[in-house]
Amino acid sequence: MIIEIEDKLVSLDIITECFCCDLTKCKGRCCIEGDAGAPVTLDEMVKIEDNLDVVWGDLSASAQSVIDAHGVAYTDSEGDLVTSIVNGKDCVFTCYQDLETPDGIVKNCCLCAYERAYRKGKTSWCKPISCALYPIRVKTLKNGMTALTYNRWDVCRDAVRKGKEMNLPIYKFLREPLISRFGEQWYQALCEVAKELPDNLR
Repeated sequence: MIIEIEDKLVSLDIITECFCCDLTKCKGRCCIEGDAGAPVTLDEMVKIEDNLDVVWGDLSASAQSVIDAHGVAYTDSEGDLVTSIVNGKDCVFTCYQDLETPDGIVKNCCLCAYERAYRKGKTSWCKPISCALYPIRVKTLKNGMTALTYNRWDVCRDAVRKGKEMNLPIYKFLREPLISRFGEQWYQALCEVAKELPDNLR
């Protein structure tokens, strides 16, 4: 089922399904699984290139070689601009770090080099909005409208489990990136639609 909110088409499961990333379980596998990089805009590609020196030392030698040879992004089989990848799957901007949690150290987690630099105050740009919005995928349709869909992926099964335990719908989990992408007014309209859904659709 699709719901139209202003000029956006929103898949109902973004409201009804639960999700909450659990990095201690998945270890950031979304950065190194799949057959294409993360979708980026031309503006984001410029920001990636402008801040490349900041993260260069955190990238693997293989990633550096790919960037030197092919650049930071390419056009995939669907015609979308996406970040370059290593060995047909790993995002070139993946770095690894042990994470300290209340339950102990989680070793060798995949992190975004740009987000890590941002959190350390080394850059004012964090990461592509497509990464921040995941598991929502945003697509511009031929009629000019924007479609938001839930991208189901087995890699994120622990996020689904955790989201259900917390009773945290996708649209609430992604509140900040949704506001960043579409604005506070649009997000509040989404929340109003969610409140008015009949119980049998929740």
